[in-house]
Amino acid sequence: MSSLLREEMQRVLFRPGKHRLVEFIEIEEPSPGRHFLCTESKRSHTKRSSIQDCYTKTEVWSLQDLILVDGRDPDVDDPCFHLHFDTVRTVTAVSCSAKYTIVRALVALSEQYCQRSLNLRHFDWSYIKPTSFYSNRGDCVVLTQICFYAFNLLCLSMCPVPLDA
Repeated sequence: MSSLLREEMQRVLFRPGKHRLVEFIEIEEPSPGRHFLCTESKRSHTKRSSIQDCYTKTEVWSLQDLILVDGRDPDVDDPCFHLHFDTVRTVTAVSCSAKYTIVRALVALSEQYCQRSLNLRHFDWSYIKPTSFYSNRGDCVVLTQICFYAFNLLCLSMCPVPLDA
């Protein structure tokens, strides 16, 4: 389903302007319909699109103007984050995984097209830029990393503790 949606959005919204859809996530908005936050390459814009019977670009932001991406609290499973431009735009993804997916795309685009690191606050950096042990393969790596940490904690909790220490 998402690959069909990606192809359709690429064809209708991005190809006419000779742009390429890099990443998109579904977000929650007060207005009815399905809404998506999209990142594109060429002019390094971030777009919010509403999709019902057709595709419409409703807002356009330049990555050059993005001052800060604030994840709010990295220790809480919260899909909400803030994009700081001249004003602050609150975005609520449909999941935390989607939030990290779009931030990874924004970081990569900023490094590639703006030649600068994106200013991030309140994100778990290990999910944004995996260590050399983990390659950047997306959300499966994040899930594997969480399982690995949970397994280590389980092993540590099963170790006997000497009582006479």
